[in-house]
This record gives sequence, C-alpha cells and structure tokens, in this order.
Amino acid sequence: MIRCIIVDDEPLSREGLKDYVTQVEFLELVGSFKNAIQASNFIHTNAVDLLFLDIEMPKLSGVDFLKSTENHPPVIFTTAYSEYALESYEFDVIDYLVKPISFERFLQAANKAFKRFRVTTATSQTQEIFIKTDQKLVRIAMKDILFIEGMQNYQVVHTTNEKLITLIPLKNAFKLLPEDRFIQTHKSFIVNRNQIEAIVGNEIMIKGHRVPISHRMRSQVLEALTHHKLMSK
Repeated sequence: MIRCIIVDDEPLSREGLKDYVTQVEFLELVGSFKNAIQASNFIHTNAVDLLFLDIEMPKLSGVDFLKSTENHPPVIFTTAYSEYALESYEFDVIDYLVKPISFERFLQAANKAFKRFRVTTATSQTQEIFIKTDQKLVRIAMKDILFIEGMQNYQVVHTTNEKLITLIPLKNAFKLLPEDRFIQTHKSFIVNRNQIEAIVGNEIMIKGHRVPISHRMRSQVLEALTHHKLMSK
C-alpha cells in the first residue's frame, strides 16, 4: 500500500481526490489537509509515501512548501494552473495533473507512482500494474503480459491467461511499462521482450500469436532485441 495525503485549499477538490483514492486498491489515504502548513506538521510525525499537492494555496504555496521541506515524499501536483509544469521538474515530481482531473488521468498518475515504488521494493519479475477494465481495477503481473494491441478507441492487453480491454491510450500504457522489458514493434503493438519465442520475417511469435513489426520500426526493434541477446548477430 502507498500511504498518501491530499493537500488542497479547495474542499471540493479534496473530496474529489479522496473519492479517486478510495477507488485505487494500492492507495491508502492517511490524511487530507487544506493547507501546506498542516501537511508539513503531519509529515514530521507520520509515515507518508506520496503527496497529492495543490500549488496555489494561501500562506504557503505547494512549490514553496517543497522548497522548504527536506526529504519530502514523492509528489503528484494537482493544480488548475498549467504554467507551473516546467518548474515542477525541479522537484522530480511523479506527475502533473491539471484540474479538472478525470479519473482516467488520475489513475495514470497513480500507476506511475506505483511503478516507482515497485522499482524500489521489488525485482522486475514481480512488478505489477493496475488496469481499469469493465468499471474495475485489475492487477496484472508485468511478466504475464504477452503484448498490448491498440485498437481505434481501446486497447487489448493479452496476458498468459486472459484478454483485458482498457481505454488507456497505447502511448500512455507504454510510459507505465519498464523500458528494459517492453518494446513497441508497431504503432499499434507493444511486446514483452521476455515472451518472444521467435521472429519470422516481419512478425514476432508469442504463444501462438503473430505480432507485426512495422517497416519503419524494424531496424530499431532488431537492434534492441540483439542487444538483449534475444537473437544472434
């Protein structure tokens, strides 16, 4: 579980984020505060893994709070002002959410946080990701993903024992996956390197499936797979 707090001076924003947090299985809300001063006092005496932090707040802004706090927990900014996005990189924030925040966008940021925590607490063979499908969140082990197929308005996640349909854009899904394990072979396909059985012409063989390699991506795909010793030079 990722222990998180919400810091936002707007009551409706706090309630909205609280509702989102309760829908994500791996997030645990341990505090909700209307200003950064209250949050700072809480962090000093309680274990917090993640901050959902507004920027424009009275007395102490979210940015000033981070500047004044040593060893603060990882941050996801939640703000109505997009102009702070560039400055946020100074603090190595996990994501930058601009209000109004949809649940899909919130989940994407939460998965980024989950990925970062998993990298520091588990080996790559035990990493997991949560995908929203059929109005629920499904936990999937990275190692069980065969490939992801992009359709016009949705994506199909092919695993070792099932197929899951999700609305998350393919380019966003790719950002959530470990770069050392997954590779894009086509504008509509992402493949788990460790599941590849063979390459025949412009197709990759995976558990009875044939995944295409686009002409444009062929050279970089073959170079990447050769580098990872999946094929001989």
